[in-house]
Amino acid sequence: MLTEELNYYLPQDRIAQHPVKPRDSSRLLIVDRDSGSIREDVFRNLHRYLNKGDVIVLNDTRVIHARLYGYKEKTGGKVEVFLLKQIGKHDWIALVKPSAKIPIGTRVIIHNDVVLEVRDFLGEGKRVVHYPEGNLLSIIQKIGIVPLPPYIRRETPEPDDRIRYQTVFARRSGSVAAPTAGLHYTNRVLKKLKERGIDVCFITLHVGYGTFKPITTEKVEQHSIDAEDFTISENTAILLNKKKSDGKRIVAVGTTVTRVLESQYINGKFRAGVGSTTKYIYPPYTFQAIDVLQTNFHLPRSSLLALVFAFAGKELVMKAYNYAIEHHFRFYSYGDTMLIL
Repeated sequence: MLTEELNYYLPQDRIAQHPVKPRDSSRLLIVDRDSGSIREDVFRNLHRYLNKGDVIVLNDTRVIHARLYGYKEKTGGKVEVFLLKQIGKHDWIALVKPSAKIPIGTRVIIHNDVVLEVRDFLGEGKRVVHYPEGNLLSIIQKIGIVPLPPYIRRETPEPDDRIRYQTVFARRSGSVAAPTAGLHYTNRVLKKLKERGIDVCFITLHVGYGTFKPITTEKVEQHSIDAEDFTISENTAILLNKKKSDGKRIVAVGTTVTRVLESQYINGKFRAGVGSTTKYIYPPYTFQAIDVLQTNFHLPRSSLLALVFAFAGKELVMKAYNYAIEHHFRFYSYGDTMLIL
């Protein structure tokens, strides 16, 4: 498949700069793969389109406040440190800018007594940074900045972003981007799902910086995606396997959940475990694990859009996207969402 086939034109005013209030008032585009029909509703009515016995799978990762600003101890030069992944008790992989002007051994003062030391070069602007004093993760949740995507254009995140760029069920810290399909859920929506007899369970996939990486190769299959850490608990695997054996539908909330479930559905069974996945889904692909996909509207030339094409077909997905553009749906992280049946 040519990468150019993942392209589409989106007017700038369709890119959501702020989330709607309340969360569950976002618009929902319902796309039926069998009939090719498209209709719209609001997200709080999600339960109306699912059946008793279906199971919704959510990603309970928590976004860390990964962007830090500081200055070089010796010269006072400004430095940005974007934490990507913790690789030891005191060490993190990070993007450090301006990369070329920060040699190994540079000490960067972030906040009061928070001093990071820049260590190994890893390529592509990535470094190892060292913080010897304690639990940096807990500190950055107080002093760090919410890592909003680059298409949300504002000087600095607003106080509300600390709450809204996080799902209501976020529990396990480790992501540098939100699993955006889950941002629409509220306790009200979860209650309605339960009342309808729809089960909810959780997996964890920590979303990495690579989620923003566009496909730059000529052909989609020449692209690769970065490894991301996941966890599926034994209880979740047991529930999903029972649903499969009972002929019930597995509803994946987002591309992150989809990739984990498709990675861990092995020989007709969901497997519990902890690991990392580089699962890259693009047409043609036969889905084994999931039956329904709820997902936001994605960037052109992205691996996320390639996954949606694989699930619903290029023609139907572009029909839905064109409808959404024409009817002023809001796109990307803070935007509206679609349910593909």
